[in-house]
Amino acid sequence: MHPFDYLTPATVEEALAVLAESRGDAKVLAGGQSLVPIMALRLARFDHVIDLNRVGELRGVERGNGAVRVGAMTTQAAIERDATVAGDVPLLARATPFIGHFQIRNRGTLGGSLAHADPAAEYPAVALALDAEFEVASAGGPRTVPAPEFFVSTFMTALEADDVLTGVRFPVWGGRRGFAVEEVARRFGDFALTGAVCAVELDAGDRVARAAIAMFAMGSTPLRASEAEAAMVGSTAQDLDLDEVGRTAAAATDPPDDIHASAAYRRSVGAVVVARALSRALEEARGG
Repeated sequence: MHPFDYLTPATVEEALAVLAESRGDAKVLAGGQSLVPIMALRLARFDHVIDLNRVGELRGVERGNGAVRVGAMTTQAAIERDATVAGDVPLLARATPFIGHFQIRNRGTLGGSLAHADPAAEYPAVALALDAEFEVASAGGPRTVPAPEFFVSTFMTALEADDVLTGVRFPVWGGRRGFAVEEVARRFGDFALTGAVCAVELDAGDRVARAAIAMFAMGSTPLRASEAEAAMVGSTAQDLDLDEVGRTAAAATDPPDDIHASAAYRRSVGAVVVARALSRALEEARGG
């Protein structure tokens, strides 16, 4: 790595002060599972690295006002084991085991994954599907950023150089609900070639009252399949043509064409992945 100053603030206020003093030459370190390899390969360099692992206020899970708030420095392993997340935000819990391997999840954090904004990562798609809200602190004061406005492009977010992501609020779905995550990767734990996270809510007559579909590894950001969702609402679960819904979702994407898979392959398999995830989500919502 290039030489850098290593700083370990104990509070958010201290971290913001250091960021302000660095004048854009600093990088915040969360779990380091993406940043450290990038720096080791000299793909990026920073004069200051600000490690947030001593900032205890950035960890933890709590429920209130119809949402579950997860601190940005909460590790993926903690999320995977948390009973509140499993009960109230199952989609977040079920996406977690797909992230790398347990050694990575022991260090990786919710905020680090979201701020890194890899379009093939699971957490950004979950946040987008559930209409999560991002809590951001800066010298100018706190603000909240909705998930659709947070992800700008590959590895780019709405965070400014002097911002710190402090937490994320995930709305709690009620009623007859179901959730599922599906992805295809070369090996389990690798980044997905295509993937989808789905959530559905049924009314008493088995009609779809609400649907959420987000795809990842299918563009420069996670993508919400709004047209496919709209086509589902009002239909009974047994009358849905899930293959057609999957094709509608995949058709609205712009996947990369690279050495791992062609864009055509990703669209074809992506449609199947969406259909499978919806099938599992609907089964759960119906009491399966």
